[in-house]
Amino acid sequence: MDSHLERFSLAGKRALVTGGSKGIGATVAEVLAQAGADVAITGRDQAGLEETAAKVRALGRECLPIVADFRTPEGPVAAGQAALDHFGTVDILVNNAGIARINRILESTLEEWEETQAVNLRAPYLLAKVLAPRMMEQRMGKIVNISSQAGVVAIEGHASYAASKGGLNMLTKVMAAEWGPYNIQVNAVAPTVILTPMGEQVWGDPAKGDPMRAKIPLRRFGRPVEVADLVLFLASPASDLITGDVILIDGGYTAL
Repeated sequence: MDSHLERFSLAGKRALVTGGSKGIGATVAEVLAQAGADVAITGRDQAGLEETAAKVRALGRECLPIVADFRTPEGPVAAGQAALDHFGTVDILVNNAGIARINRILESTLEEWEETQAVNLRAPYLLAKVLAPRMMEQRMGKIVNISSQAGVVAIEGHASYAASKGGLNMLTKVMAAEWGPYNIQVNAVAPTVILTPMGEQVWGDPAKGDPMRAKIPLRRFGRPVEVADLVLFLASPASDLITGDVILIDGGYTAL
């Protein structure tokens, strides 16, 4: 039996992390690099990407920043191809890029709906289609989709966001069913509120955040590294028998 360090090692692997300029994506990129992976990161913020890349390179790993706009169909396709052109293959895909437009249904707009579905659901679909054929050829691959507890249980004001994450959960399961015979594991991680810039924007007001924390048995929100550590497990050989799951990391929110 390999040691636990070998089972969790990503030495020699190449990963693509979307939304890598800040928040969960930046932390995931750093954690995967700590485990031995070379990493490509995508985002719209060039300065933020370079900041993450510097942290990855300081760990002795290669990092390729790719500026891409996932609101367009062309963005994820071009990003995936750029990663393939650079690395030759991508062993690990982390679909993390996401947006939240918080509005009650009657106050929401079609533009908010369309943009949310494009970034949160269409982009992971398109990006996986670019990278999966190479994974199938090598009969090995890991795809981790960053979903949300809002894709599992209803939260007021989250209609477009919840619909996109619920769709991502089912897309995860279909990917797992279709690509499992090629030894590709596909899973989703569904966090509660994580204290990223986006999390602070939506939940930073105590009038809104405190009642939400009160619904979580652990009585706190999460930290990006707590999500990143779960992603590391799902990206590593230690999780080779796990596929098609939506794993909640929510402090017990959905246990009630």
